[in-house]
Amino acid sequence: MPYTVDFKNVSTIGLESSPVAEALAGLRAHEARYFMNKYKHAFTVVPASESRETLDYLNRILKEEREIVFAARALETSRFQVENIQFTYVFYEDGLTVNAMYTVDDPKKRAVGFKLSEGMEIPKELEEKFKFARQKSKLAGIIRGSYFVIKGEY
Repeated sequence: MPYTVDFKNVSTIGLESSPVAEALAGLRAHEARYFMNKYKHAFTVVPASESRETLDYLNRILKEEREIVFAARALETSRFQVENIQFTYVFYEDGLTVNAMYTVDDPKKRAVGFKLSEGMEIPKELEEKFKFARQKSKLAGIIRGSYFVIKGEY
């Protein structure tokens, strides 16, 4: 069942099994606030078990572009388009959030981003492959993030 993320009253709904559920909920709310402020878009998530197509889409990009397959269990996904950009999000049980930003009309503006919830270790699949920058967030604490540019067509 879809859940519209409330960034004013942060909730761990759907993320309870994560060892960093509070931080992951803050990160999810951080993303929701960004989309509301920038695009006036309500950020809605669905359980990963109900969104296999979205999960398969992001997994295909990760596998084909960088040979990345995450061991962590996906908890929730979100997939939507605002303006000319398709966004795909997956929130993982270990606290990782992966998103793909895919402009439909400009192949130079396509990327996959990784954000680590406060309190989680860098996943083995990303160790030594990416450098992570730090960002402070009122909702999520310290977020560590990295990205890579998508070269293929998806």
